[in-house]
Amino acid sequence: MTLSKAPAIHSGEILRDLYLEPLGMSAYALAKTLRVPRTRIERIVAEKIGISADTALRLAKFFRTTPELWLNLQSNYHLKKQSAELGSELAKIPELGEAA
Repeated sequence: MTLSKAPAIHSGEILRDLYLEPLGMSAYALAKTLRVPRTRIERIVAEKIGISADTALRLAKFFRTTPELWLNLQSNYHLKKQSAELGSELAKIPELGEAA
């Protein structure tokens, strides 16, 4: 199992830095446009919560992307964080075909 050596980047960082800031758009304005609670978008861009399927669908519609983009960003972040936390434990698990 190998994950890229690049650092884990939270989907909220991508949303904030690559979408909201260039547009000069606030989290509140995006939340209003997406018809979701303001706190949801604020917490995502503050990297406190991840992007749900519901939010991914709404972001994809507004930004003309795919929901998979948003969910993959979130999933990749979780996998990298978990891999770092479980590193030594995962190293003890043999791969199929290896001697135990």
